[in-house]
Amino acid sequence: MVLLPAIDLIGGSCVRLKKGNFDTVEKVAEDPMDTAAAFRKAGAQWIHMVDLDGARTGVGQNRKVILQVARESGLQVEAGGGIRTAEAVETYLTGGVSRVILGSAAVKDPAFVREMVRLWGGRIAVGIDAKKGLAAAGGWLEGSSVCYIDLARAMEQAGVGTIIFTDIAKDGMMGGPNLEQLERIENAVSCRIVASGGISCMEDLRQVKSLGVWGAIVGRAVYNGGIDLAAAVKTAEG
Repeated sequence: MVLLPAIDLIGGSCVRLKKGNFDTVEKVAEDPMDTAAAFRKAGAQWIHMVDLDGARTGVGQNRKVILQVARESGLQVEAGGGIRTAEAVETYLTGGVSRVILGSAAVKDPAFVREMVRLWGGRIAVGIDAKKGLAAAGGWLEGSSVCYIDLARAMEQAGVGTIIFTDIAKDGMMGGPNLEQLERIENAVSCRIVASGGISCMEDLRQVKSLGVWGAIVGRAVYNGGIDLAAAVKTAEG
């Protein structure tokens, strides 16, 4: 299993939220480049970066920071947050980012997802973020009536190879991941599943790994010391 430590960005700073609520923003590190360097030193090979300003507004506002990390950190970067146009996808993927994450587009414009997969293949991932089992969009601020499993199957049919799945209720809460939903989506589609949200300790990590998912994202627990990243990388890969 691949471990992806996370950097979420607001105004160029590394932050964390609780349940995607922008009123709970907490600055957790000063400099994204220094943070990425620390992640690489701990053994990480991938990093998960999200432009939260972009996710909320639909316009990428931390693009320069993400591209700098992609070019200079030595890590493979998957980037998301407000990537809703072909131009944005191309800018990231030609600028050094390894994989882009389409979120709102999966709910609102599946034809766009299909076209991006046609152009870029496996470098396109989809983020499925669920509230009570229903997919959310717009930086998690907008709900829908689409079941997360139905959306995953539709994205699989569209050719998407990687899905980042988050139970929003678990994100940033340090209460453990939603193992039931993760197992269900892992069994429902052949896509590579990346687990996101709620991993707070090594036991959570081991439980997620036991489901057979391709990857797991760790955020708040790395910043507050709940997880030692170097040990977590070894556990995930071992």
